[in-house]
Amino acid sequence: MEKRLDLSLYLITDEKIPFNQLLKAVEQALKNGITVLQYRAKEKTSKEMYQEAVALKKLCHRYNVPFIVNDRVDIALSVDADGVHLGQDDLDVEVARGLLGWDKVIGLSTKNIQQVIQANSLPVDYIGFGSVFPTLTKADAKTVGLEALKEAVKLSIQPVVAIGGINLSNVKDVIKAGSSGVAVVSAILKDIEKVGESTKILKRIITEVG
Repeated sequence: MEKRLDLSLYLITDEKIPFNQLLKAVEQALKNGITVLQYRAKEKTSKEMYQEAVALKKLCHRYNVPFIVNDRVDIALSVDADGVHLGQDDLDVEVARGLLGWDKVIGLSTKNIQQVIQANSLPVDYIGFGSVFPTLTKADAKTVGLEALKEAVKLSIQPVVAIGGINLSNVKDVIKAGSSGVAVVSAILKDIEKVGESTKILKRIITEVG
């Protein structure tokens, strides 16, 4: 897949959802407007991750949407994913870039302004910033708020994707703060029966405000 980045509606998978249900939910999200999919699994074996990543990548490419693997450069390489998203404690960005090459996407999580500034000198394609709001998805996430997001957008030379507690009631404020996109989990996947509807509404708000 050509390296292109529309980060506006970035869905991160939830491993608590049984994979057969997740696959169906992801397809509904793809049909209704997500622009990036990140596969995140912290508790699964490498074999399980590989098998699931193969299926998700195939589905994403059917809809011409980039497929990103969270943390695991080895899994990304093994399935020829479109890129990886790294945390501050994961493999160094420079090392990941050396392994993946320049045609792959690399995103980096940042939790404060200092990390945003540091990311400016790293070979990344975008940064994630947050948690903007309180979130149940990551129990240890510290809330930074909208003002910090505005500052991150101002200082970052890369596109900024806001993450953490973003939902239908606050997504407009996040886009108005200058974010290039929003990364969500529960805003789309919380109600597995309404994934298409939730995605469509989020997409409409983002498009209208953006």
